[in-house]
Amino acid sequence: MSPPVIPLSDATRRAFAEARHGDPFAVLGAHAGEGGRVLRVFLPGAQAVSARLDDGEAVALSPEGGEGFFVATLPQDGGYRLRIEWPGGVQETADPYAFGPQLGDLDLHLIREGRHLNLADALGAVVAEVDGVRGTRFAVWAPNAQRVAVVGDFNAWDARRHPMRLRHEAGVWELFLPDVGPGARYKFALRGPHGEELPLKADPVARQAELPPGTASIVADPAPFAWSDAHWMQTRARRHRPDAPLSVYEVHAGSWMHDAQGRPLDWDALADRLIPYVADMGFTHIELLPVSEHPFSGSWGYQPLGLFAPTSRFGEPAGFARFVDRCHREEIGVIVDWVPAHFPTDAHGLARFDGTALYEHADPREGFHRDWNTLIYNHGRNEVSGFLIGSALEFLRRYHVDGLRVDAVASMLYRDYSREAGEWIPNVHGGRENYETIAFLRRLNTVVHAEAPGAVTIAEESTAWPGVTADVAHGGLGFDYKWNMGWMHDSLQYIHEDPVHRRYHHDKLRFGLVYAFSERFMLPISHDEVVHGKGSLLGRMPGDDWQRRANLRAYLTFMWTHPGKKLLFMGCEFGQPTEWNHDAALPWWLLDDPGHRGIQRLVRDLNRIHAAHPALHVHDADGAGFAWVVGEDAAQSVYAYLRRGGPEHPPVLAVLNFTPVVRHGYRIGVPHDGAWQVLLDSDRAVYGGAGAADAAGVHAERVPAHGQPASLVLDLPPLAGLLLIPGPG
Repeated sequence: MSPPVIPLSDATRRAFAEARHGDPFAVLGAHAGEGGRVLRVFLPGAQAVSARLDDGEAVALSPEGGEGFFVATLPQDGGYRLRIEWPGGVQETADPYAFGPQLGDLDLHLIREGRHLNLADALGAVVAEVDGVRGTRFAVWAPNAQRVAVVGDFNAWDARRHPMRLRHEAGVWELFLPDVGPGARYKFALRGPHGEELPLKADPVARQAELPPGTASIVADPAPFAWSDAHWMQTRARRHRPDAPLSVYEVHAGSWMHDAQGRPLDWDALADRLIPYVADMGFTHIELLPVSEHPFSGSWGYQPLGLFAPTSRFGEPAGFARFVDRCHREEIGVIVDWVPAHFPTDAHGLARFDGTALYEHADPREGFHRDWNTLIYNHGRNEVSGFLIGSALEFLRRYHVDGLRVDAVASMLYRDYSREAGEWIPNVHGGRENYETIAFLRRLNTVVHAEAPGAVTIAEESTAWPGVTADVAHGGLGFDYKWNMGWMHDSLQYIHEDPVHRRYHHDKLRFGLVYAFSERFMLPISHDEVVHGKGSLLGRMPGDDWQRRANLRAYLTFMWTHPGKKLLFMGCEFGQPTEWNHDAALPWWLLDDPGHRGIQRLVRDLNRIHAAHPALHVHDADGAGFAWVVGEDAAQSVYAYLRRGGPEHPPVLAVLNFTPVVRHGYRIGVPHDGAWQVLLDSDRAVYGGAGAADAAGVHAERVPAHGQPASLVLDLPPLAGLLLIPGPG
């Protein structure tokens, strides 16, 4: 006869029944007692439960109070499995409360320190085998919660069924659930520090998420992807050096092209169409607007909540891996926009995750961004900075992504960003610099360069903050490249002017060369320049239809010959006349028009010339690669400059006429007499131009001009750019 079982207190029963109990392993599972082990389970709704021992014996558990508790006495030794009779069928499973602690001391220590570089292998949902039992280990950081349970398809989303164990030393809750595998949907059910029930939370570290508007996390398939890009990965570092010809095509995956039914392409269909297009156009990289999971499509991904999960809008995570792998096989790099500055307030997300300001700052003067109605990460908290760096490494290592374009860096660096006096909290020295973010960005770049060799980080930083691309060891932030927002604003303001007024704005195009080599720059004509009432890039050009197209061709020629790596948003390469609409595909039918097709051909030729002529890229980051020839001719709005490579590389002369007037007999100084070849004339008929001064080659005389020993006499086509190199045509 089994000894009597000590009954549970009424308070304990109520706590389980109300999903409030915070220490389930103290009650559930098998515990040593007099004459055997007391096995207790809590299975609300079960009709009967029995335990099958290792020797095959079945021990029936008795109902204990009729509230979902069942209890029995087992022998002191040996394992057991549960057989549960539900109204709809029978379930046989291991007992989740028969397993010991799952995360090791080192994992917990690294999580607490913010130094766990494989965070999604510790937190989140990890398919595993424990003591010979297959299942999934769930773990979540929620140090201030009174109780956390995992809910999902496997327990009817009942928060009473699977409360988790708290690992106090790191504030992490964990539970191993037998028989739960890939594809299962789940969330976490939390009670806050005062016992309040919080909205169900998606897993911050989930590697897969439900298709919006669903918000559940999904247990991801742990099978490793079979990569075929070893050669690319071994050689990509040289492709990213400051002397390399980087030309980036920025893409919003959901609106680049749609299928016959008007739906966005999935990753495989994008690979079939986008990759050949980018290769043919001569771009070296695709930059994707954020692909981290996000609840609101209208944010374009810039309000993400699933920082470890590629968005399910375009298929499963393996589809994204296949896309990157195919890009690499075609010698195309992949950069993703990554957002560590802020996150949305959606109830299922990170906002007050455990009932406290866990990921964000508690004070809205630090923790709320009014421009975007979002919350601001607390970069000074170890676990938060570790979470963000873990996300970066997830995309760089798990998906072989080649770079991160870090969004909104300026908003992180300044405590008073977009705030009036009295609306922000100074740093410890009374200043506006955000020391915690500076430390975070330096550590991010240090870790990325150590853990993902050859990958690059690119800062969208719109101020004159010094040393954005300087080494961390020298006091810099450690980025590889910085978007040159000043160049972008000045050059777009200039080209928007009516040509008759450009003489009064001549320095707009010159000023960028004052600071062009203070950082390693990328010249961005991004999605931000073709939305929110700004019009399309073509639409910002003045004049009639012909002049707008000519202006755009001249502007692109200027961009591709100016020092700095290149970035162009999709649609700009063929002169989309309307603003970008994220809900619609690009207007590809425009390529039936020779004018739009000509702009596209010009960009293709600019990319090829840019890559083929080292003078146009090897000294992008230092002044040795640029020299003004004609910089003061404001009256005629003409510019001419030399791009130089090494001694073995022929220089490239760029000449730009930003008026709709042919400049006949214009003399320009050059370093060599003899024959010069016209590499490109943006006014040629094949580009949609008039061919007003079409010439294959010209001859330089030993007539000094503009400080050069020789000179060319050219007819400059209207609203056009010429590129020339020494040598016969």
